[in-house]
Amino acid sequence: MDIMRALSQIQRVITLRLQNKYKQSLFLLLAAFNNMKPLQSYLVIALILSSIPACIQVDFKSADDLIKKYMTENHVPGFAYAVINSKGISWSKAYGLADVENNIPMSVDGIMNIASISKTITATAVMQLWENGQLSLEEDINAYLTDPIRNPHFPDTPITIQHLLTHTSSINDGSAYGKSYSCGDPEMSLKEWITNYLGKEGTFYDEMENFLLKGPGEQHQYSNVGYGLLGYIVEVITDMPFNRYCQVHIFEPLGMEKSGWFLHEIEAADHILPYFYITDELKETITDGYIKFFPDEKDITVGKNLATCLYSFPNYPDGLLRTSVVELSYFLTAYMNPGKFKGAEILNQSTINKMLSLQIDGNNSQGLCWHKSDFESLWGHGGGDPGVQTKMFYSPESNIGIIIFQNSSHGDQFEILKELYISATGRK
Repeated sequence: MDIMRALSQIQRVITLRLQNKYKQSLFLLLAAFNNMKPLQSYLVIALILSSIPACIQVDFKSADDLIKKYMTENHVPGFAYAVINSKGISWSKAYGLADVENNIPMSVDGIMNIASISKTITATAVMQLWENGQLSLEEDINAYLTDPIRNPHFPDTPITIQHLLTHTSSINDGSAYGKSYSCGDPEMSLKEWITNYLGKEGTFYDEMENFLLKGPGEQHQYSNVGYGLLGYIVEVITDMPFNRYCQVHIFEPLGMEKSGWFLHEIEAADHILPYFYITDELKETITDGYIKFFPDEKDITVGKNLATCLYSFPNYPDGLLRTSVVELSYFLTAYMNPGKFKGAEILNQSTINKMLSLQIDGNNSQGLCWHKSDFESLWGHGGGDPGVQTKMFYSPESNIGIIIFQNSSHGDQFEILKELYISATGRK
């Protein structure tokens, strides 16, 4: 490439990618190149391109305006996001409050339970064992369990790891799953929960509620309990509690030092509070069954954001990871690089490719845990639980990803995610 072509390329990049206040000084530098020798010109070009801060390469004003409007319309107390590339976070911002009563600002460093994005961690743990030859995706899960599990309506049809990862196991989230939520850390172990829910002699066993009337592999239906079972299988194979396995093999290698599955594993003072905005309809629901999330609340007032307790459930591998936008970005960056972050490898590229490939005939979304979006073919996962909503998606082609946290169940974040992605690619 000659000098003039190089200059033209830089001008195009600057015009498309940089905010106006940075353009003038850079164009002045470019104008001086004509008086330089070729070698000098190339060195300056390289210096400019390598020193442009990622945070000034795009303009997020339209996304910023959309977020503020969204928060107002949906009564969202706090909102935080990060834009990630293959080197890590390129831009992040937080709005509003993590704790309304104490006026504590929302932060990308704040810890929050991230709901079903947690499943991508659980799937990563499973695929690590698959890489190591410790399990097979196609084998009957009873090969790893001492107490066999089958759909009682199809007793001769095995359930496989593949079924569990792709939500085709025929295991259903019955009423016992919703009732298992409680304030504080779970009082029941993962093993106790799974054996009591899926074992025929279990306290929570119910043939009609806990299993579909379709056999394993026959129907795609989202299953939280299926991911609890995956976590339990990791425990059985490794002879290690699932939370501890993740600490040793995922969190510690990636530097996710403040992340954990349980409240006793994280710094409670950094925890973002989940909130419900109380409407007339929601007040009826709360008094009918969700009052347990507000154990100290005497007056549930319509038109007010009400903080829940910091709750949990024993089926925790499906949705109870507590982490920050910043530390979750380490995990997403590893998927972009291929499986590596700061020298640590959690998966190899071929495994990631397998996870990010469609697994079910006629289904244009479901990979191994991860979902493919219709928008820009982004891969990722969302999450929702009482008082929280999350998104984590990225493009394997552009290596641009978006993570969003909010401490409210209200609204739909996906339009914001799309706006952030469009802005991050410099198309606006």
